[in-house]
Amino acid sequence: VQLQASGGGTVQAGGSLRLICAASGGTFSNYALGWLRQAPGQDRVFVAAIDWNGVRATYGDSVKGRFSISKDTAKNTIYLQMNSMTTEDTAVYYCAAGLSVERLGEGLVGFWGQGTLVTVSS
Repeated sequence: VQLQASGGGTVQAGGSLRLICAASGGTFSNYALGWLRQAPGQDRVFVAAIDWNGVRATYGDSVKGRFSISKDTAKNTIYLQMNSMTTEDTAVYYCAAGLSVERLGEGLVGFWGQGTLVTVSS
């Protein structure tokens, strides 16, 4: 059972970055998948999630209209396209799996992947 995250890096403010999370093992095909992030000295907060069939997505208020989550159901892989990034988006981004997008939105995570660092420079 593994959530493998990739795609982090450094980008200038106003730029874009795409994160990828590949789920393998277990029954991840039945889980909602998403991202939470943790900035230095702050709590981990919800970013975005998508349901098991890639149809319904939810977003945290701070990223609505800028970030977009999608899923390749055949590969059980999700993508987080991050646009118009600001320094406030600097954080470690964690891939996560949960029973529903609502539960992930509440931080009720069943499985965690490793984090990937995203740094937005001014």
